Amino acid sequence: MRKPIGWSTIIIAALVAVSATLVWRRDGTDGVLDILTHDLSLFGGILPRVLAGCLLGAFISEILPHERVSRSLGPKSGLMGLLIGTAFGAILPGGPFTAYPVASALLAVGADFGATIAMVVSWTLIGYGRAVAWEIPIMGTDFTLWRIVISLPLPVLAGALGRFVYVRLYPKPLAKDDES
Repeated sequence: MRKPIGWSTIIIAALVAVSATLVWRRDGTDGVLDILTHDLSLFGGILPRVLAGCLLGAFISEILPHERVSRSLGPKSGLMGLLIGTAFGAILPGGPFTAYPVASALLAVGADFGATIAMVVSWTLIGYGRAVAWEIPIMGTDFTLWRIVISLPLPVLAGALGRFVYVRLYPKPLAKDDES
């Protein structure tokens, strides 16, 4: 269970308080209320997406077969697990409200850090949705294709590094059978 208030929340709250004070000094109460009204409206629009993403992650963790995910994306999946994570991240639609709950669900059902890191990095760097909707129309096909080709090895490398570091930070104890 995560703590609802951690150091990052405290830092953000302090920055909000300082910013609100500065806006109040410059624009008065009306300036602060305008910002609060706008942000509450923004929050209301985002809340359904956050809820949908969290529910998606929860349902995925219940639906996916744990053994199959562990075999395909787990610690012993090797390079193939990193490639599967990369491919899945590249085709995963949606924004962070989808990607992070899905990544969390994969971890919960047996994917290791390496494959999950490869998925998130691939979603960030390669994501077809952004490429088709934004990048190709604005930057052109040549630019987009070259950017994707150049980016392809990065999720695999990030996943391999994540797997390497995780195994060293959290080594598994030897089983009784391994000691003899």
